[in-house]
Amino acid sequence: MSTGGSLSYAQRSAVVLGILCVSVCLVSLQLWLLVATTNAHLGGDSRVVWPAAVTSGACFLLNLGLLRYLARLDEE
Repeated sequence: MSTGGSLSYAQRSAVVLGILCVSVCLVSLQLWLLVATTNAHLGGDSRVVWPAAVTSGACFLLNLGLLRYLARLDEE
């Protein structure tokens, strides 16, 4: 996505803060998934393991994409 010019310091700060908030939410979701899946698995319900692993992988990929976007934003 081309912005057409360089972002100001305030605009960069807003983008970084937004990415940080989304990233914290995604990591919190991954932690909750780990706890809930471990609890379910230890309770004998193994059906939730693979869907939770796929969801956690998707969260990881989203965080990785946000990190790559931040790196590209820093190059501008």
